[in-house]
Amino acid sequence: MMFLGIQIQGNELWRIILDGYLIFILVVFLLKLIFSNSRLLNFAVIFGVLILVRYITEVLELKTSLSALDYMVKWAPILFIIIMAPDFRRTIEFSWKKDNKKKTVIMGNETTREALLDAAFQLSSQKTGALITIEKHNTLDQFADRAIMMHSIISKELLLNIFIPNTPLHDGAVIIRGDEILCAAAYFILSEKEVEDRTMGSRHRAALGISEVTDALTIVISEETGDVSIAVEGILLKMNDRDKLSEYLSMFMR
Repeated sequence: MMFLGIQIQGNELWRIILDGYLIFILVVFLLKLIFSNSRLLNFAVIFGVLILVRYITEVLELKTSLSALDYMVKWAPILFIIIMAPDFRRTIEFSWKKDNKKKTVIMGNETTREALLDAAFQLSSQKTGALITIEKHNTLDQFADRAIMMHSIISKELLLNIFIPNTPLHDGAVIIRGDEILCAAAYFILSEKEVEDRTMGSRHRAALGISEVTDALTIVISEETGDVSIAVEGILLKMNDRDKLSEYLSMFMR
């Protein structure tokens, strides 16, 4: 039989077709791995499939696929480390959250709480994006060290001023420690959780991210909708009612 100008025996033609098909399947699997959200499960499944397919290709003597599979299996451990790096980092952060707790907790008083509420809902009415993180047991020094230190007494006016759009301190988060603004323009690692509401962007993912690795509570103001939300313990909740947010803050800051 002639195939692409080459004389091929019948039993060889199906081997070439199967060889090409297996290469195609391998490419699809690798793309699925790269773009998958559940990295660990998919990596385990795909690695198992690679081992199984390699055994089949060895039995059937499919040389091209066997060569490609040998290469993939050889580099799989390195690929695993690269792909799983975010999960390794998150595991370390969870351990840090558990162990890195202050002996004494400084929480704000009633005046501070009212200033936070006033600022949050005025920013909301103006649709000005904002991120306000209140420290509790877990110190946020590692994030503050890379931010703009302030050590300023909290007031509604100061918070409104910080989040004026297109100013140096507007991007990033304000970190609250007790009755003072510890710093502004702090940046957190974004959560990898899917945020269902499409109006919620990077600020909300940053708020979720810090709530996953510390016991802080973060108030988020959406610049698209003006919605007020809080992120705590890896959960994001909308708080468009002032009394409801006041109740949460009272419980958190006592």
